[in-house]
Amino acid sequence: MNTTTQLLRFITAGSVDDGKSTLIGRLLHDSKSIFEDQFAAISKTSEKRGMAAVDLSLLTDGLQAEREQGITIDVAYRYFATPKRKFIIGDTPGHEQYTRNMVTAASTANLAIILIDARKGVLTQTRRHTYIASLLGVPHVVLAVNKMDMVDYSQARFDEIVADYKAFAAQLGLHDVKCIPLSALNGDMVVDRGDQLDWYTGPALLELLENVEIEHDVNTSDFRFPVQWVCRPQTDEYHDFRGFAGRIEAGEVSVGDQVTVLPSGRTSTVKEIFTYDGGLLTAFAPQSVTLRLADEIDISRGDMLVKSSVHLPKVEKEFEATLCWLSESPLDRNRKYLVKHTTRTAKCLFARLDYRVDVNTLEQHAVEKLNMNDIARVAIKTQLPLVFDPYENDRATGSFIVIDEASNNTVAAGMIG
Repeated sequence: MNTTTQLLRFITAGSVDDGKSTLIGRLLHDSKSIFEDQFAAISKTSEKRGMAAVDLSLLTDGLQAEREQGITIDVAYRYFATPKRKFIIGDTPGHEQYTRNMVTAASTANLAIILIDARKGVLTQTRRHTYIASLLGVPHVVLAVNKMDMVDYSQARFDEIVADYKAFAAQLGLHDVKCIPLSALNGDMVVDRGDQLDWYTGPALLELLENVEIEHDVNTSDFRFPVQWVCRPQTDEYHDFRGFAGRIEAGEVSVGDQVTVLPSGRTSTVKEIFTYDGGLLTAFAPQSVTLRLADEIDISRGDMLVKSSVHLPKVEKEFEATLCWLSESPLDRNRKYLVKHTTRTAKCLFARLDYRVDVNTLEQHAVEKLNMNDIARVAIKTQLPLVFDPYENDRATGSFIVIDEASNNTVAAGMIG
């Protein structure tokens, strides 16, 4: 895949005053991703406040002010691009009460930047943010040790923090962890290398973001195609046309491939592949396509097409999952809930609540109910069979949301496996 068209989604997570706003402001400014009038406005504000230099954190402070006024902003998103890549930044609140916000942003992220103040080192919040990133299967983690200017750009201090952090990351099974010393305030190792960190030979932050390999973040081997819509145009031109529209969540498919429809188990071969721009011989994740099969098979929204010859997903009415409770109303096991998994929605009940995880210590506690921001291990029974993979194999077919049937609100998000 050509990196010029690639989109990298990443989140930033840190404790209060770690310099997260300044880091994002520095990334936007030094990559020339802000308009002149924006820069003029924050320059004026900085001057009014008696600051010697422009306060780049003001580029994101408007969003924080909205949050403080009680306006619901789950995650503040920022967009920018360089000649190599497009980026979406999910700026997640750091406090424990915003666990659900970070879970929401991390669920679609390729990479997490975990920010640390070089003076404070690894904190409880650092461990919590790293745990959530690992839980949500974020493939790449960058430890950004900020405020190196406050510790005289000390290599010994950086090495000490990295050793501490990597010991914890190893416990969580995180494999791809990169560590960068930087000063967001002065711009060292953010976009430009600066001249204070000569002892560090790795890439600057933006260089790493531009070059981290994300082609394999999607499951490329197992074809998964949840059917969103059965397409029957009923026009003179397409009188007998019957296609199945959806997005390929994993793998690839070609004309002539044998596919199995789940949960029914019926098989057929792919006759044609259509897109808005015309026909294809092969399509791959995450393309949205319409497939036409060689045989007339009863297929509905919520069914899944998979290749017949490779690893088949599970088809079950009961499964175990890790759940993050998102709602202000606690879980009521006497209440009716729905599970929405890929394109299928089914009634469900909570068969078991095994334990709640303390996100600060990772200790497990017995639990009778779930409150907002709780992360717990549960067992769920559904009225209809779901077609799923373990979350670690496929984030799309291994994740689901829980909906309150009465209010139609999303109350939880879960990972199967």
